Formats: sequence, structure tokens, C-alpha cells
Amino acid sequence: MSRHRTTSASSGPPSPRRVAVAAAVGATIEWYDFFLYGTAAAVVFDKLYFNGLDGPAAQFAAFATFAVGFLARPVGGLVFGHFGDRVGRKTMLLLTLVIMGVGTALVGLLPTYDQIGVWAPIALVVLRVLQGIGVGGEYGGAVLLAVEYAPAERRGFLGSFAHIGVPGGLLLAAASFSLAGLLPDEAFLAWGWRACFLASVVLLGIGAYIRLSVTETPAFAKVQAEHEVSRLPLGDLLRHQSKPLLLGMGTRFIEGLTFNLFSVYLLAYVVTNLELPRSWALSGILVGAGLGVVLVPLTGALSDRIGRLPVYRAGTWLGLLVAFPAAALVSSGERWLIFAAFVLGLGLVYGVVYGPLAAFWSEQFETRYRYTALSTLYQVSGVVASGLTPLIAAWLVARGHGTLWWVAGYNVVVAAVSLTCARFLPETRGIDLDAVGRPAATAVETKVPVPA
Repeated sequence: MSRHRTTSASSGPPSPRRVAVAAAVGATIEWYDFFLYGTAAAVVFDKLYFNGLDGPAAQFAAFATFAVGFLARPVGGLVFGHFGDRVGRKTMLLLTLVIMGVGTALVGLLPTYDQIGVWAPIALVVLRVLQGIGVGGEYGGAVLLAVEYAPAERRGFLGSFAHIGVPGGLLLAAASFSLAGLLPDEAFLAWGWRACFLASVVLLGIGAYIRLSVTETPAFAKVQAEHEVSRLPLGDLLRHQSKPLLLGMGTRFIEGLTFNLFSVYLLAYVVTNLELPRSWALSGILVGAGLGVVLVPLTGALSDRIGRLPVYRAGTWLGLLVAFPAAALVSSGERWLIFAAFVLGLGLVYGVVYGPLAAFWSEQFETRYRYTALSTLYQVSGVVASGLTPLIAAWLVARGHGTLWWVAGYNVVVAAVSLTCARFLPETRGIDLDAVGRPAATAVETKVPVPA
């Protein structure tokens, strides 16, 4: 009899907390794969795959291949978003995990320019495209897995678990490179960095096991049961909710810039322009990413109490105000000031901005095309907001004769754009997800109990 009760319980739907944890772990593994490439682009690829070019040109080429991944992400977002809205969230999440894991492992096996010539950078670009397609399709599904299972009063907190994957993935990537960096330079360039990429195979198995343990989200299951699955999700999205889509892209701008400026470009700036040990920047990235892992769910939970917009605006204003001080800290060339700049950007600013956005963006769009909406919002805007940030920063530094002041000014402009876009989006705390995008959709914030 007790065995029957246990079996029944285990075959029931998973709890929202368990689903949120599954979303966090899976997203962390996929972002580890993606950001590992960014770290390698900053400290390895210019030496092994673009060593036929001179100094700055090699670094620029390495960053260009980094940007290629972001150009491929909208393709993955549109393809997997379409089928995620037609077939389901869970199936697409498993496919993206496999694509990311295989692509990353193959980077770890790729011969260098000295071994196979021009085919090495070509193959590197192809694998980066594969990574971009995988992570492009992963984002929307991971967020919706957490958000669409969560009760309204905890949607900000549980939804933010999918966003833990970004700083969490960076933390794993930076930690693995820091450990590999303990090797002598010759061993690090020969095989140490490759071990970080090949570890993706083990992580792939862990992620697949976890994602197989969850079921389809209740919101999408309801759409299927009511035979309301969209035939062309992107068309319905553009026809009915193009305004929140465009404004949402604008709110993404500060998030993408902050993360990629600190995790990719400034890492390279410290190593190449300032000619300082990479460990100085990597230690700051490690601590900053760790702080982000903590702050993202905390600020997500705070948005359940006071609203999505107040939390997001606080983080964006902070990003605007610290742009020039952070540039001064990095430019100082002092180890602990550089460390403080990375912790400030990747931990404090990014953690506050990113925490409420999983719920905030999801609550803007109708269930029938929500996967497509989040994928389009995040990946299309990410081409400029994220992928081109290292290239833009490198160009601005060249214009500024090696200083970071033009980069700081660009940071201020980006923050102002994001704040302006947020001004024209509604507060969504407590809204009924099943009613979003329909004439009867109303925010029910006053009916949502505030956690004690």
C-alpha cells in the first residue's frame, strides 16, 4: 500500500521548485559551453587560430568569431521557438542541450592554425555557429520551464532560476580556465584549455538526465488541450504584440552590454592592453559571477514583492552611474581595483538588472507564441547588445588612444536607452499568464499575496 502511494506521488507533476532547479542546472551547463568560448577568445584563440595575424588584428579576429555565435543565436531562437510553441518546451530543451554539448566538445579537439592552416579558423567559426544555434534555442525554453510552472506570487523568484544559468555558466567557465591557468603557459596552450571544453561531455550527460525528469509546462499543456496551438507563432507575435517585443529588446540592451563588457572585453583589455596577468581579471570575474548567482534569485524574489520595474530600473541606474568609475578602476592597473571593477559590474549591476527579467519578459506575451517571443527578444537584440560589445569596445578603445573613456560613455548611452524603453512597458507583477495578450488580460497585482 505504501509502495502504491510512493509510485503515485513520484509519477505526479514535479513541484515548481524542482522544475526551477532543473531549469537552472540545464541553463548553467549550456551557458558554460557558450561562455567558455568567450573566455578562450580573450586569452587563447588569437595565439592558436589567428597567429598568422599581427597583435591587435589577431585579437580582433578572435572577437569576430565570438560575435558570430551571437549572429547565429537568432536562427536558433526562431527555429526552436517555432517548434517550442508548436511541439512543446521540453523536447526543444533536450535538442539544444545536445547541440551545445557536441559543438563545445569538438572545439576542444580542433587542430590549430599551425597544424591545418586556414581550415582551423574556418572550423572554429562553424562550431561557434553551432553553439549559437544551440544556445539561441535554449534560452526561451529554460525560462518558460521555470516561469510557466511557478505560481503567480513566486514567479519572479522561481523564474529567475533560469537566469542563474548565465552567471553560473560564466562562473564555471572562469573557474575551469583559472584551474587550467595554473599550468605552465606551454602546457596551458597545448592541452590545458582543451580540457575545459572536453568537460562539456560530462556536463551534457548530467543536463540531459535532469531535463528528462520534468514534464511539459502546464501553460503550454493547456494550449494544447484547448487546440489553440499557433500555426505560425512568429507571425502571430508580430501581428499582435510587436510593441512589447521591440521595447523588451531595448530593456535587454544594458543587460547584454554589462555582461559581455566585463566578462569578455575587459578581460582581454587587462591581459593585452595593460599587459597584466589574466588571473587578476579572472579572480574578479569568478567573484562577480558568484555574487551574480546569489543576487539574481534575490532580486527576482524582490520583484515579487515590489514589482519588476522598480528592481530593473534600480539596476540600470546603477549601471549608468558606475560606468566611468568602473573604467577608472580598470585603468588604474592596480590589482585590487581591477578586481573591484569586475565584482561591481558582473556581480552587483548585472545581478540586480537580470533578476526580474525572466518573469517580466515572459509576462508580456501570450502563451501561444511566448517561446518565440522570448527567443526573438533575447537573441535578436543580443546581436548588438551582447555579441558586438567586444568589437565595439575594441573600436572605441582604439579611437580613445587606448583609454576606456569612450567605452564608459557608450555604457551610459546604452543604460539611457534601456531606461527609456522600460518607461513604456507595463508593470506585470502578478498578471494572469493565461490572459496575457488577450483583451481580458489584466494585472491582478492586488490579488497576489505578498510573501511574509
